[in-house]
Order: sequence, then C-alpha cells, then structure tokens
Amino acid sequence: MTEDNNLIEDELYEHYRFEAGKGQTPLRVDKFLMNLVENATRNKIQKAADNGNIFVNDVPVKSNHKVKANDVVRVLMEQPPFENIIIPENIPLDIVYEDDDLLVINKPAGLVVHPGHGNYTGTLVNALAYHFENLPLNSSERPGLVHRIDKDTTGLLVIAKTDWTMSELQKQFAEKSTEREYIAIVWGNVEENEGTIESYIGRHKVDRMQMASFPDDSTGAKYAVTHYKVIERLGYVTLVSCRLETGRTHQIRVHMKAIGHTLFNDERYGGEKILKGTTFTKYKQFVENTFKVLPRQALHAKTLGFMHPIKKEFMRFETDLPTDMVQAIDRWRNYSSNHEIVEEED
Repeated sequence: MTEDNNLIEDELYEHYRFEAGKGQTPLRVDKFLMNLVENATRNKIQKAADNGNIFVNDVPVKSNHKVKANDVVRVLMEQPPFENIIIPENIPLDIVYEDDDLLVINKPAGLVVHPGHGNYTGTLVNALAYHFENLPLNSSERPGLVHRIDKDTTGLLVIAKTDWTMSELQKQFAEKSTEREYIAIVWGNVEENEGTIESYIGRHKVDRMQMASFPDDSTGAKYAVTHYKVIERLGYVTLVSCRLETGRTHQIRVHMKAIGHTLFNDERYGGEKILKGTTFTKYKQFVENTFKVLPRQALHAKTLGFMHPIKKEFMRFETDLPTDMVQAIDRWRNYSSNHEIVEEED
C-alpha cells in the first residue's frame, strides 16, 4: 500500500459477500465464486486468492479451499468497488481553528474519516459536505482531506478549503515538514527512555486486515520512521509520545507491536488481550474493567503543526487527551502505585 499524499487506508473494501446454503456440498472456492460473480474468470479469482483477498468466515484462503454449508465467502480488495456518492449529513464537528483557507478539527473516537468498507454514511467526509461547500478534491476525490487517522484514533486533522491549500499541505506531508505527535498507552515497560523505529510497512502476508513490519521493500512495503519517548511508566503499561516522520497505514500500531509493545486494547493487533501482568483474578478484572473504560486502541493525535500556505506562518495545534484515555491512565497510575509490579524475564 502506498502513501498517496499521506491519505492512507486502514481497511479493505468488500466487493462481494455470499453465504453458502445449508445444502452446500464441499466445493472449491474458485468454482463457488465462478458460479455467482458475473463476468468472473477463474484466473482472476485464483489471482485474488493468491493475493489474500478471498476470505471464508473472515479467514483468508487459497483457491482450492473447500466451501461448506453456511460458510460466509467475501472478496475484499484495496480499492473501493464503486465511486461513493457523498451524502451531506449534519454531524457536529469539533473545530479547533478555522480561516478562509483551512480548518483543524479534533476527531472523536468512532468517527470514520471517509466512506468505504461498510461505512458509506456517518463519516467525517459526510459531515464536511454538509458544513462546507465546494471543498477541493484530493487525488482520491475526497473533499478537503489532506491526511487521515483511524476510526478509533482521536485527535487533530487539517482540512483544506481551497485547491492551493490542498496542494501546498499535501506537499508538506510528502516532504515530511509537518509536525505530528501522538500519545499512546502500550503494553509492557518500554526499556529505553526514547528511541527510533525504522522498518518497511505493508500488508500482512496472512491477515490482510493488518499491516506488518518488514526488513526491506521486497514485499512492496514502504519505508516508515517513528520516534518514541517515554512519558510515564505505569507498571505493566507505558505512556509514550510518538512522533511521525512518515505516515504509513497503522504506522504507530505496527511499529510499537514490532518492538514488543502493542497498543493497549488494540483489538486488530492483539492488544485487547492481557499481554503483561499477573495471573491473579483481581488483576484480570482490573484490566477488563479498564478495557471497558477505554474500549478502543489507546491512541490520540495530540499535536499537529504545519506552515500555513497563505500566511506563511508555522502553526501548531494541541488538543487534550480524551476522557477515556485520561481515565485509563488514572486507573493504571493508581494500580501501579498500590501494587507490587513484578518484572518479567525475557
């Protein structure tokens, strides 16, 4: 997956979905799809399977996989199945700054940035279409969007109001001259006070809904750099600051997992499990209750800085941590100060 003017996808798009009937006898998935997808060729279906785009019961399969009764077969691709019609919707926006050329918003958790993969309404783009007219289109024909953050990540985004602003801001992201700081809660005690993670990020070879870290670009993965710094050690988790030098899909989530510190409650990358701590029942209950307080990956886009394309002034914006992250941090701070933290051996 390439970084297209820092517009990054964190989902695959569903093109087809079929449920095998109760009387379905075992049948190769390529033959199964041949019977149902109009104008499909077996070669194209097999290629899609080789690329990890065919899923049976949410597991990627090869073309010789046998479909059985009640199986759910889905074809997911990286590009959308059609051009989405953007319907303006009166969704409130938390606007941190606005002028004639751009605006900066504070995105809440749960708000998808743009339509796609089952979220064709209720997105930030639908809200922008309602509140603003004639926003410029980026290269993916999404109005106003210069960059994006994941659905359950909170924090700052800059939106362009004019074609010139769009072009100039995209250039800054591409040239890595913007400032982007994220705050995260990660599993484990991060050993070094600060460090830099460098790798290549691309689609996971098995789980196509994940991204993964690779040592080189032989898989088509793209170079990525994250600088991290410990803010506070909270026993079995650590509060860290992450500054992005590049903007790859799930970059912080992938990089922190790669060094053994998956984001707290990041379900897609295994952070919704208890990865550090004790086996005591009370500890397990404490963590599960904290998951309920913070029911998403613990990641917030706190700081955003860029050169204003018209005013030629460097502008820096900061936003407070959302309530759910503050509450989770307070819980861990209280736990770590009142319980013995047992250091685990590698």
